[in-house]
Amino acid sequence: MAERIIVTGGCGFIGREVVAQLVARGDEVIVLDDLSKHESAEPPGAKVVHHDLTDGTGSLDLFKGARKCIHLAAKIGGIGYFHRRPATILSENDKIYASVFEACAHHGYERIVYFSSSMVFEKALRFPSKESDLSSTPAPLSAYGFSKLSGEWYCHAFWDERKLPFSIVRPFNAYGVNEAPGEEVGEAHVIPDLAKKLLDGQDPLEVLGDGQQTRCFTHVSDIARGAIMVLDSPKAENEDFNISSPEEMKMVDLAKMIWELVRGKSTPFRVKHVQSWTHDVQRRVPDVTKARDVLGFEARVRLRDELPAVVDYVRTRVEHSAY
Repeated sequence: MAERIIVTGGCGFIGREVVAQLVARGDEVIVLDDLSKHESAEPPGAKVVHHDLTDGTGSLDLFKGARKCIHLAAKIGGIGYFHRRPATILSENDKIYASVFEACAHHGYERIVYFSSSMVFEKALRFPSKESDLSSTPAPLSAYGFSKLSGEWYCHAFWDERKLPFSIVRPFNAYGVNEAPGEEVGEAHVIPDLAKKLLDGQDPLEVLGDGQQTRCFTHVSDIARGAIMVLDSPKAENEDFNISSPEEMKMVDLAKMIWELVRGKSTPFRVKHVQSWTHDVQRRVPDVTKARDVLGFEARVRLRDELPAVVDYVRTRVEHSAY
């Protein structure tokens, strides 16, 4: 049965895919977004309301008439963004949390699905990292990781005091078409960042750190599908889920894949290791058993199959200088 669903941040990279999948199945989607990111775009088929969610008073009325919310709105970017804007991340995200959670609780929502981040496992001690490992994992040192963990605490606190049901989605390293490269290194995530360097002619390719850092890249369509499965499942109420591909990849191997897509396999791969940022996690890999067993979710899209389309998208952006 079609539902009316609020999606905050629905004009962003992941948000647009979430909205597209909800609209495709017939839901009435209301997007709340301030369009503050330069690559933001209104998703077709949804009602889009331009609103700054840091304004708690103005937000309250906008949540009337719906019963479920997928909350993506946040100050977010690549590793460089985390380091350049820590105060902005903490301050603005906290205001957004207070506004959104208060509005959902006030209107008696059936569920808020909160988009957290794999960065809550920044200091993980066990790999693959299970959801249950978070309670014994040291708090993140980066402002972004701490901020996203704080949002998880909002989930628990609003349930404890206001009985607002929640679900937590932790996406791991989203990628796909429509994620634009940044003007500065690290402003965007690693795939568009590396592709832009190569398309700008960088040779050798600069890779942060020793290149041995590992990540599990998850296509945006899989992340959106997983989040909607969480929203729909009664078993997901007041639970948290790692939504990810289980395929672990080294950054230097990723760099080589992108190099071959841009320069071809006949050009020798040349890399230059440069100093990384302070909070560059060496290893991040999730245990995805819970999402499989509870939701029936498994990632379907493989990185090597979709990476060419992503590089082509970045190429178009670079050629048109549309940053």
